[in-house]
Amino acid sequence: MHAHHDTATNTAANAQHPFAALTPDVVLDALASVGLYGDGRLMALSSYENRVYQVTLEDGQRVVAKFYRPERWSQAQILEEHAFAAELTAAEVPAVGPLVLGGTTLHTHGGFAFSVSPWRGGRGPELDDFEVLEWIGRFLARIHTVGAAQPFAHRPALNVQTFGADSRDWLLAHKIIPLDMQSAWQGACQNALELIAGSALSTGDGGQFGLNQARQIRLHGDCHPGNILWTPTDQPGGGPHFVDLDDARMGPAVQDLWMLLSGDRSQRTQQLSALLEGYEQFRSFDRRELALIEPLRTLRLIHYSAWLARRWQDPVFPVNFPWFGSSDYWRGQVDMLNEQIEAMGEEPLYA
Repeated sequence: MHAHHDTATNTAANAQHPFAALTPDVVLDALASVGLYGDGRLMALSSYENRVYQVTLEDGQRVVAKFYRPERWSQAQILEEHAFAAELTAAEVPAVGPLVLGGTTLHTHGGFAFSVSPWRGGRGPELDDFEVLEWIGRFLARIHTVGAAQPFAHRPALNVQTFGADSRDWLLAHKIIPLDMQSAWQGACQNALELIAGSALSTGDGGQFGLNQARQIRLHGDCHPGNILWTPTDQPGGGPHFVDLDDARMGPAVQDLWMLLSGDRSQRTQQLSALLEGYEQFRSFDRRELALIEPLRTLRLIHYSAWLARRWQDPVFPVNFPWFGSSDYWRGQVDMLNEQIEAMGEEPLYA
């Protein structure tokens, strides 16, 4: 057997990646299989986890076709996401859910599971505008009211185990972290996770309120500004809407609020006040959950590193995250974990 040149090996690895088989023809054939005929115009939308295309149909209307990453979610988990979207729509919450085509929202073609949603435009929200924050707060409360009505049966929960310990164990088992940084990262990660888990154990009157005590509801789960689209409020249906519930899971309500906060402490406090001003017009908010913001940020940090490492065989990842994986990257992660350990010791935000 001849030694392959590096590029040949990479090409072979890329060709074996499941999404390599998802050519434009396969996308159009998949849509045709559910009775939607594209005019040939496809535009890839930014999504690393799945493959998402804006497709113009022959009659001129636009749809969004989403091809799920193979072996990520089970069929039951995807259908549960779709059912949540349908409940939101029924409650007149402006979330964009998949279309029912041929009696179902989930289809398969060429070995891929896919769904098709109506296309909705919009731009990122102006998060320094308190009126916008208040509006988003109202919107999130309405999502959470629906989310709290019943639990997910199949989708996972956001907790120390799923986001923290599982991520750490996977990174160590697959020897992802360079040896010169491994013990430093493992130590910082361990300290951080013990701090998060520990705060959940000391209950009682003066005790801390931890992730385990928070009420778990169905959440958007990945509510950062890039996942909210805003349309001008002087238009019908204006305001915020979500286009993707791909990360929907069980967790504390505050998970959908904290990623919208940025800047120094006084800025974050003001933003939080505006969000909650809107939120509490529709639903009460347990102020104790504010103590979970830094623990949740820490878990996201650990989970994100593992997510990048788990997806590295997908050719879009090395292209889009070229800084990932070096000793410098992991040194930065150690610094951030240590900053988070400090932040978790500070007084929580107050609103």
